[in-house]
Amino acid sequence: MKVEIPTDYKSVLEKIEQIDPLKYGKTRNYIDGAVTYLSPYISRGVISTKMVLESVLKREFKLYEIETFVKELCWRDYFQRVGQVKDLNKEIKHLRQDFLNYEIPESIVNGKTGIEGVDRAIHQLYKTGYMHNHCRMYTASITCNIGKSHWLHPAKWMYYHLLDGDWASNACSWQWVAGVNSHKQYYANQENINKFTRTGQTNTFLDEAYEQIKEMEVPTELLSTQKFLPETKWPEIPAVGVDRNKPTFIYNYYNLDPLWHKEEEGNRILLIDPQFFSDFPISEKCVDFMLALSKNIPDIQVFRGSFESLANTYQLEKIYFKEHPLNYGYKGIMEERDWISENISGYFPSFFSYWKKVNKQLSNIS
Repeated sequence: MKVEIPTDYKSVLEKIEQIDPLKYGKTRNYIDGAVTYLSPYISRGVISTKMVLESVLKREFKLYEIETFVKELCWRDYFQRVGQVKDLNKEIKHLRQDFLNYEIPESIVNGKTGIEGVDRAIHQLYKTGYMHNHCRMYTASITCNIGKSHWLHPAKWMYYHLLDGDWASNACSWQWVAGVNSHKQYYANQENINKFTRTGQTNTFLDEAYEQIKEMEVPTELLSTQKFLPETKWPEIPAVGVDRNKPTFIYNYYNLDPLWHKEEEGNRILLIDPQFFSDFPISEKCVDFMLALSKNIPDIQVFRGSFESLANTYQLEKIYFKEHPLNYGYKGIMEERDWISENISGYFPSFFSYWKKVNKQLSNIS
């Protein structure tokens, strides 16, 4: 399956125009389904869920016709709202007592679980920075619910490699699969995986009824575990030059919006905070992706250091940035991110309770 994730803004806008929300709703669970490949740009803040939805609605689709597509956009907003309130490095709802380790199965890291659809997806992740959402769920289920590895360490492994790595979406999804952010654990057997990954395997450790899978001992293929030791490599970054008489606009891993304050003069700085990337490491492929996307922003410069060191070194006064829970020590004029429903915020214990309010608001607008 060919995956194309260009970095020029014109191609991103073309991808939005190419969305087929009806076909998406019918086929999105299959690895060759009509997925949009927009999540890397949404995660990096190049575009927003609101922007995507407005573009689709302008094509005169009815909300009820494209509800599946709209829900998926709202899932992303929902996870962001959870991330504003909860510490996502900790269990949101429940503690599980049956985790056997705080590592990750070696067979997951090596893409050698013996489950063909999952192994292919892991190797595709390494090659392209992309993994289909269903395959992410399969990988997490095998790791946490079959292999009994605690969710946090493997979640950071996947985040490290994903071009669309978003800690809120990633952590909440892993917790949902592991049953610490939901009322039950998520399982998939070989029949289910065969169906959606277009494989036809038999006689694997998942080739059982769900009742047997839930009760099985950890398979041999998942017994060996290891620590995932990530490292973020950075290219040489030249010193920045700023004009203190102009406002400064701070961009980061979660805000690379080329339209943000586009018409205003100012210093445009992509902030590479070492502490942030120590806590949430990313691969060299993700670094390159971020830097390539930043080139859509005219005159942007890159600064590697903390927000405080940037502000103090250049004696910056009027500083703008977009809100995000992972902004370390930002001070200045904070602006909201774009939301599908900007006035529906706070913590909702379930997506359904959040969706109920958003859907009502969208229906009224429609």
